[in-house]
Amino acid sequence: MIFKETKLKGAYVIEIEKLKDERGYFARAWCQREFQEHGLDACLVQCNVSDSIEKGTLRGMHYQDPPYAETKVVRCTRGAIYDVMIDLRPDSRTFLQWIAETLTPDNGKMMYVPKGFGHGFLSLADHSMVFYQVSEFFAADYARGLRWNDPRLNITWPGEVTTISKKDQEWGNFDLALLSPLNGMV
Repeated sequence: MIFKETKLKGAYVIEIEKLKDERGYFARAWCQREFQEHGLDACLVQCNVSDSIEKGTLRGMHYQDPPYAETKVVRCTRGAIYDVMIDLRPDSRTFLQWIAETLTPDNGKMMYVPKGFGHGFLSLADHSMVFYQVSEFFAADYARGLRWNDPRLNITWPGEVTTISKKDQEWGNFDLALLSPLNGMV
């Protein structure tokens, strides 16, 4: 795997290394040892799958408060998504900065979303399937989110949002007071 740290400290885009032959290719998509060698959280306790039926489906911007803050490794296994992560660690020099990457099965890219980051994505094709590996079990009482179109976050989405859950529509705009549990996570 090829680990590329982004401008957001601790956040990575990871690419698979395709070993090709006449049959196609083989690649490693997860290796605990390689993650540990890069200083990344390699404790993954749960895997989740989502299928966004229609192009234009938005999921996010989600995170969990400590002690259930989670690291995510996100990949697209069908279709295409525009995957966004935003640094929500108030003590970070890149606080409120975001990055995005288009993930597809063909490009084999994954996003390593560390604890203290918000995460969401927009489906770029019908039936886009996303596979998430996470470091914490889901804890509904600690689940949080930010409004996907909050002007303070200024996330540039590459297409029209046509489908979004009621819960994701109701997340509030940025409020620093809500992020206080994420202090010290840098």
